[in-house]
Amino acid sequence: MKRPDDRLLPVLLICAQAAVWPGAALVRGAVPPAPALLLAALAAGVVTAALALRRVRPVVTLVVVAAACALGAGPLPAGATAVLGTAGVALALFTVAARRDAFTAVLCVVALAGWQLLYGLSLHGLRDRDGLDLVLTSVLYAAASGAGLLARRARRARKAAEALLRRAESERLRLPAVERRRMERELHDVSAHHLTAVVVTAGAALGLRDRRPELGREALEFAVGTGREVTRALGAVWAPAPSREETPSPEERLLDLVAGFRRLDQRVDCEIDPLPDGTLADAAYGIVREALTNVARHAPGADTSVRVRYGDTRTDVVVTSTAPPAGAAAHGAGLGGGRGQGFLRSRAREAGGTLTTGPTAAGGWEVHAVLPGRTAAPAERSVPRSHRLAQLTAATGLAVQPLLPVLVIRAEEVPAGGRVSAGVLFALLVAAQAVALLWLRRAPRAAQVVLCGLALLWPVAMAAGDYAGPVLLPLALSLPATCAALAADAAGRVAGPPAGDEHPRRSLPSLPSLSSLPALPLAAVAVHTAAATAAVLDRGTTVPAWAVAAGTAAAASLAAGAAHRAGTLRGRRDRAARSTRDERLAAWTEQAVRDAWAERRRIAAGLETTVLSRTAGMVAEAEAGRLDATAERAREALAAMRALLDTVREGETGPELRPQPTLQALDLLAHQLRATGRDVAIRLTGRVPERLPTAVDLAAYHAAETMLAAVGEQPAVLELDADEDTLTLTATGVPRAVGPGARERLATRVSALGGTLTTGPRDTVRLRLPLTAAPDDEERER
Repeated sequence: MKRPDDRLLPVLLICAQAAVWPGAALVRGAVPPAPALLLAALAAGVVTAALALRRVRPVVTLVVVAAACALGAGPLPAGATAVLGTAGVALALFTVAARRDAFTAVLCVVALAGWQLLYGLSLHGLRDRDGLDLVLTSVLYAAASGAGLLARRARRARKAAEALLRRAESERLRLPAVERRRMERELHDVSAHHLTAVVVTAGAALGLRDRRPELGREALEFAVGTGREVTRALGAVWAPAPSREETPSPEERLLDLVAGFRRLDQRVDCEIDPLPDGTLADAAYGIVREALTNVARHAPGADTSVRVRYGDTRTDVVVTSTAPPAGAAAHGAGLGGGRGQGFLRSRAREAGGTLTTGPTAAGGWEVHAVLPGRTAAPAERSVPRSHRLAQLTAATGLAVQPLLPVLVIRAEEVPAGGRVSAGVLFALLVAAQAVALLWLRRAPRAAQVVLCGLALLWPVAMAAGDYAGPVLLPLALSLPATCAALAADAAGRVAGPPAGDEHPRRSLPSLPSLSSLPALPLAAVAVHTAAATAAVLDRGTTVPAWAVAAGTAAAASLAAGAAHRAGTLRGRRDRAARSTRDERLAAWTEQAVRDAWAERRRIAAGLETTVLSRTAGMVAEAEAGRLDATAERAREALAAMRALLDTVREGETGPELRPQPTLQALDLLAHQLRATGRDVAIRLTGRVPERLPTAVDLAAYHAAETMLAAVGEQPAVLELDADEDTLTLTATGVPRAVGPGARERLATRVSALGGTLTTGPRDTVRLRLPLTAAPDDEERER
């Protein structure tokens, strides 16, 4: 989206100022003096130059523009800097709010309004109209700053959406390659750990057959158990479950891994800190497993230490081994495929860390990985408190600067009255409205109630302060705040709640839910009509009361209707943009999962015809008690695994070989969603069967894909459970999945199998699918 070119705005302001003065004076035939024209030209030149740099130095621009207009307003006639002093300052404030944080914007508004008030007090003393002038100035400045804050929020949301789409597109192209590397790495780990252990154990037993015949029996038993474990592990490689109940913790998995190597007569000491589940734990486990396998292969009998230290800023995974004992036979030497070091580094890199390997001073070997720690997640940049203090000091100094001449020049004494100025009361009401607007996003109900209550206080302030100016001017000043609330309410109704809102809406339970009522615009019109009618009747008029009420109601209705219409249009635009983004994300996620699933099936096909068959032969030989043949079959299985790994990258799956994903592809779906910044957890209970009817399997996956496609930035959980004849999918944290579009798609899939769809409680969708499917349905799904 291209940014509109607004570089001509300062020039347009100069032209408008020239038309007001001296243009209007020249039209009347009054020629301004040359010094005045020169001073006006100098002030206009400074303002134009400063506004041209407003995007780079917005706060400095605001100070320069305000100072130039104030210095020019003293000697110049009225109106000579009217446009520059209003529109120019408003443009500078808009830029500050759009380019800086909200604290800086509010501080600039308060400091500028206070500076202008004190500047007038230093020149003319306290007058009755100063409060009203401050109100008008504050409304102008607040409107400019509010527009800037909205522009800043919209720009940040647009950039975040664009970044999310770019990330999703890159992940769409990357997921098949990631899945290929994952399977390659897992196949290597399984073969290196399990099959190498069989070769090492069988080789040691063969070498000591005469002296220790019991080692042969133990090696055969170990080969049988390990072969079955290989079959199970390889099945889990090509069909991993996203999450199941009662899975061991990362610490328990590492301790079990160390215990397994100790059973191979490896001397291993360990110090392992508890780790959180996820990428970090998986990377640490893979690194430790590969390092211990290399020790068992190349340095059997060496003393090995495993240290896993989980800290605030980093996680250290260190595996150190000494030199192997003299005379130790390395039965596993030469069995590797040369990929271990690369896989170690890839594991560390994908977890966001680094890895180094090398010899130690004592002649051993060390593997040291540095992974992220507890606070490794990127955090938003915070402003130091010293910077905020400097901002407050500078703003206070600039605001009180107009009072310095009072120390030298004695101001004219103004008699003090016993009443409070109406302008002061108006200023307090405007300040209260500003505070309510600032809380509109966090607590909309309370903010709406407060704004309606403040609207009724304006006639009271007019009467208490003996206001004698235009009767409808103060009431018109209260209307913009209510219109802003109406626009925000309409936009929220049409667009829906923003996903992952960093400021979740809260409300007081005792307050009425105005935002849930469709008559909020009518309530606002009634409140302002009552306030305006009371003010007019209190002032006194010959117009009938019903005519006054009708006129004020018509004016309030026009303003409220315009605000409601503007909010509705904005909500439709936001909803359309979000819908387009969600559709693109869903399409890219679907394509990425299908491509990765096809890649997984391609590799699994080669796995079933090579490694698994030779592993089964190894188990058969071990059960028959043939130790030599068992070792040979284990070597053949390792060779077959190396050949399979060499061909993993060869050949691309054609378009005719794109199988439909099933529930076994849920881990790919979760990976793609997490890679695009969405917090998704998928849990499978132990009651979900490994094999489901085809129709149920396909329908369940597509339903899960539809529900999780409606996830925003808030955490979402998909849980799968089953009983004797029903598969249940429960998704929580998916507010848009309960909408009519997603609900209709889900109902279509569920009804085709005779299932049920329910929603509720809030943001929850539950599907129940029967585990029995008609043959015709299965054939159709195939």
